[in-house]
Amino acid sequence: QVQVVESGGGLVQPGGSLTLSCTASGFDLRSYAIAWFRQAPGKERQGVFCISTSDAPGYYTLDLKDRFTISRDNSKNTVYLHMNNLKPGDTARYFCAKDVLQFRNGCALTADLYDVWGQGTQVTVSS
Repeated sequence: QVQVVESGGGLVQPGGSLTLSCTASGFDLRSYAIAWFRQAPGKERQGVFCISTSDAPGYYTLDLKDRFTISRDNSKNTVYLHMNNLKPGDTARYFCAKDVLQFRNGCALTADLYDVWGQGTQVTVSS
């Protein structure tokens, strides 16, 4: 079964850090770009970061680029989202997703390009 499962969310104080994990099964992670999206209550889903098959990152805003990084460990079938200097505005449910296209050149934060989604992991930034 092709699936991705997120983990690592939790409650963190402003300025803190978290690392989210996206573990893949049923497909070769090396062949697909992976993206992270987030959705806060009452808001639209927002792209956060993506990583291509050649490990090139893509990000949604410069603010996220300055605070978050993305990496993959193909031996563990896992993509990580490292989040630093977290702000209350980062509070959301975070989802990872698999690209519909194998070996896409680069990656993009357009939800329609992704066909397998996880259930998400909640990140709450609050004092």
